[in-house]
Amino acid sequence: MKLHLASQTGQNLFTGYGAGYVLVNNRRYERSLVVTPERVIEDWRAASFDQLDASHFEFLLRLRPEIVLLGTGATLRFPQPALSRCLAQARIGLEVMDASAACRTYNILAAEGRNVAAAVLLG
Repeated sequence: MKLHLASQTGQNLFTGYGAGYVLVNNRRYERSLVVTPERVIEDWRAASFDQLDASHFEFLLRLRPEIVLLGTGATLRFPQPALSRCLAQARIGLEVMDASAACRTYNILAAEGRNVAAAVLLG
């Protein structure tokens, strides 16, 4: 599915998604990644939901976002609370949703100028 939103100069936005991929600024990604308005991080080590551990959330903490959107793939799955405890302790919000919802929500928040990070699992 293609996403349409007024383009923000120099800002990363999801421009589409489908089974096993997302488009960021019209570039296709087929592996899990983290997107912020300023960066696309392709080497996030969380290949799939089942491989999530606390270190993946600690990585997100170091980005210092206001909110993290965790896209859990094609279906909504909630990680164990202990895995994301570091975000709660730092008062960083965590919203869990399927990957397509994470892409759409990220675009809205980024367009509002929010300091958001979308961690999208594609495996």
